[in-house]
Amino acid sequence: MPKLTFYNLPDEKRQTLIQAIKTEFSRVPLFDASISNIVKAAGIPRGSFYQYFEDKDDAFFFLLNELSEKEKYNFLSILTEREGDLFETAFDFYERMLEEEEHFHFLKNAFLNMTQKIESSFSRMISDRNKHGENFKTTAALIDRSSLNISSEKELFHVLQIITTITFRNLVETFAHDLPHQESLENLKMEMNLIKRGIVCESTIK
Repeated sequence: MPKLTFYNLPDEKRQTLIQAIKTEFSRVPLFDASISNIVKAAGIPRGSFYQYFEDKDDAFFFLLNELSEKEKYNFLSILTEREGDLFETAFDFYERMLEEEEHFHFLKNAFLNMTQKIESSFSRMISDRNKHGENFKTTAALIDRSSLNISSEKELFHVLQIITTITFRNLVETFAHDLPHQESLENLKMEMNLIKRGIVCESTIK
């Protein structure tokens, strides 16, 4: 978490620093990022950086968590617009992330150098890792369950975990292989349709 001095900065100076951080983490992943580049771009002394953040990890996760909160709001907005259709929402959300030019390279570096902590931040965009979390409850309340073959909150929680995993795995594939957006969207749609239809024939289920 940034220090109080960061939040006490004049808005223009704070935004300049945020942009410098975003530029550096869009250029390279976290472990290759340079505080020297950040302070040079922000026009501040190196010592000032440590008045605002503990270290470069602190700055990175501030930016990541800010983005996750923004995308969580976007996911809920799309879910509302889609009248609770979970699969259409996931597809629209995925398409939006692919076309998010402002954050594209930052997301690419983060996804291709994923750690458990980074994954946890991304997961909060759609749901929680805990079915008792407020984010899950908020999302669950907006989902139209009339077409879903689920019987409990626990099952809905795991459906969201599956969709989150599929969505983010496809993003990793797209970033790793520089897939064209249309091909990436088609891959996701195929996998979502497989989940919707089910993979095993009912007549073979014992």
